[in-house]
Amino acid sequence: MQGVNVRYLIMLMLLGLAGAPSQADTERDAYMRLFTIEGEYADVREDLELAITGRGMVVNNVSHIGNMLARTGKVAGSGKQIFVEAEALEFCSSVISRKMMEADPHNIVFCPYIIAIYTLPGEKDKVYLAYRRPLPVGSPASRQALQAVEKLLQGIVDDVLN
Repeated sequence: MQGVNVRYLIMLMLLGLAGAPSQADTERDAYMRLFTIEGEYADVREDLELAITGRGMVVNNVSHIGNMLARTGKVAGSGKQIFVEAEALEFCSSVISRKMMEADPHNIVFCPYIIAIYTLPGEKDKVYLAYRRPLPVGSPASRQALQAVEKLLQGIVDDVLN
């Protein structure tokens, strides 16, 4: 009877670990946020752009990362397909950026803000959204401004996911 209880406890522990984030996920969360949504890339891409422009910001650049990697793969010595589609949308909030750089002019490195959108081979109808976390550093005013940047990025992604 006692052996059954031990086996039961071990099984419960293993099941609990199966749902726990891996160390890699935990480490990744320290510097980036990664989300997935089911849908067509073009639709999610449009939702992302609308979430940005709907806040009064302009997408000032789109980096076509997937196309660049596909185009330069052979020159780089690899023909492996990394993405089906992949772009990074760059934008800025003049209000938040001003506060961030008034707090510390060196915070310029956190601008522009970038949200990546991409799909992977073999993962039909699964679209990834990701952004780098602007880790709060510096004075209290700088930290507060950088937290506002992350809140903005998270709000944009939340709009797309909902």
